[in-house]
Order: sequence, then C-alpha cells, then structure tokens
Amino acid sequence: MAIKHNQQIPHNHFRKDWQRRVRCHFDQAGKKESRRVARRAKAVAVAPRPVDKLRPIVRCPTVKYNRRTRLGRGFSLAELKAAGIPKLYAPTIGIAVDARRQNLSEEGLAANVERLKAYKARLIVFPRKSNKVKAADTPKDQQSGETTQSIRAAFGVEQAVAPGFTEIKKSDLPKPVEGGAYRALRKARSDARLVGVRQKRADEKAAAEKEKAK
Repeated sequence: MAIKHNQQIPHNHFRKDWQRRVRCHFDQAGKKESRRVARRAKAVAVAPRPVDKLRPIVRCPTVKYNRRTRLGRGFSLAELKAAGIPKLYAPTIGIAVDARRQNLSEEGLAANVERLKAYKARLIVFPRKSNKVKAADTPKDQQSGETTQSIRAAFGVEQAVAPGFTEIKKSDLPKPVEGGAYRALRKARSDARLVGVRQKRADEKAAAEKEKAK
C-alpha cells in the first residue's frame, strides 16, 4: 500500500525473534500412535456398542455434486416418525438426530426410513438391570446375535447412479475427432453458411462451360 500525504514513516519490525515462535510438528508420528491407542480404548470402553452412530444418506449440495450421496448429520424428525422411533429415544440407541433438517424429496425420506428399519431389525438392546427387563429391550433368546464395532462399515453409503445418468466403460467412449472437435465444428459451420455461395459458383461454372462448348 502506497503512503500518501505527510504521514509518519511506518516502523518495520523485521528483526523479531521469529525462530522462537516457529512450531514444528515433530510429534506427528507419536500423535498418530496416541490417536490409535485412544480409538482402541474407546472401542473397549463402549463394547459391545459400536463406536459411531447411524447417520442418514443425503445428497451433496450444488448442481455439480448433487449426483453423489454422503452421510448426513442426523435423521430428521419426519424420518424418525415414519420409522416409529421416538425422537428422544433415538439418541440412546445410537441414532444421530438433526432436528433442523427438512426432507425435500419423497425418495430421500423413503430411503432413510428403510435405513432406520434395517438398523432397528438388527439392533440388540440389553437391559440396564438383568432383573428388570423393559418392553423396548431385546428378548434374552435374541441377545446372542452378530455384533459390529463400526456402523459405517455395516450401513455404508452406496454410490448409486442418480436417475437420468448412465455409466459406460472407458472403451465405449466415442473416438476423438480427427484434427480436433473445434476445427470440425468450425468447418461444419462454414460449410453450412457457404452452401448457397458455392452452389451459385458451381452453377455459373457449369453454364460457362456449356456456353464454351457451343
């Protein structure tokens, strides 16, 4: 920025002890090991419960990415109501809830309701006290099912092709235009524009040759 008018000359502090304030991440490898140990300890502490929560499948925003799907923040209240799960009970059984989210399509609502029902069918709820079994708890003869440590691994996101789009192999792609597509388009445009001129020129040439032959 240029200095204008009769102002004080700025004091440039270029001789600070900057090397003392540089932070080096020499503990990167150690922190990686610490995070892995912490994840393992958390998995042991919450076992047999999974370490993550069930999250909905949502569309990515903007026209550029709305063909893709990803995991959202939480299920909407309409989805929980359609699946028959109370909104206050859902977080206690590992279901993420987002009260602000609104459903904009019937397809997305139906997909997430089916996701909730599939999760509910595989869910095993142990009673807090063995001698006091509640109605929402899983019966004792059904508590020996297969368990998983990651809900994301069991209920992942399938990248299905959006309606209106088809997938083809790379070998099925059309071959490139010889000389380039731009040149081919310009030539086709020029031919279409000059068709009348060239036809007139050809007619005049044919007439001239006919007169010459007489």
